[in-house]
Amino acid sequence: MREITLLSWNVNGIRAVSKKEIYQGLKFTEWLHKTKPDILCLQETKAHPEQLEPKLISPQGYKSYWNSAEKKGYSGVVTYSKSKPTKVNFSLNSNKFDSEGRVVETEYPDFVLFNVYFPNGKASDERLKYKMTFYDHFLDYINNLKEKGKSIIVCGDVNTAHKEIDLTHPKANEKISGFLPIERDWMDKFFSNGYVDTFRYFNKDPKNYTWWSMRTRARERNVGWRLDYF
Repeated sequence: MREITLLSWNVNGIRAVSKKEIYQGLKFTEWLHKTKPDILCLQETKAHPEQLEPKLISPQGYKSYWNSAEKKGYSGVVTYSKSKPTKVNFSLNSNKFDSEGRVVETEYPDFVLFNVYFPNGKASDERLKYKMTFYDHFLDYINNLKEKGKSIIVCGDVNTAHKEIDLTHPKANEKISGFLPIERDWMDKFFSNGYVDTFRYFNKDPKNYTWWSMRTRARERNVGWRLDYF
């Protein structure tokens, strides 16, 4: 298999991100064409394709696969791919989960890629239960493919920090969704099924995060959480 570049990013609203300079003075599509990943996976797009400019719907040189939530302005994922997948799927075979636009599954000759925006459990006990049910259903789904001989890659916003090293203040957040024992136990189960946290495999250093609260200027102080995985 040739070397390929995969990127994943929770954009927290693709319409807002597309208007900003996101890196070295470049706007989103400029950055994409300079970086040239083979596949780019975005989460929390918060948009339906018909709400977007053509250059965002399908950037030059890329095919795009959108899964938007039924509720507008909420959730949503898109996978941009230079090569055409052999198969594309947006369903986990569950009406309960499919309506929120959380998964794009793209199959290629050598692997199956899942671009996923996992649920957040902070809003209520009901949403935490939904999150944990989604976790279990998703793991069963990909394990079924793995048992059929498929090589699985999962990327996206998992909405849980796995270990104490993955957030700045672990003790203060032990009772907060995103670092609850039941969520971390599921992460243990996920990796015990043969999946690998690729970032931690290569990088054991602390203070590497992917999310920072916007309320407290946390990014400036690097007070964050590592919620996003490959």
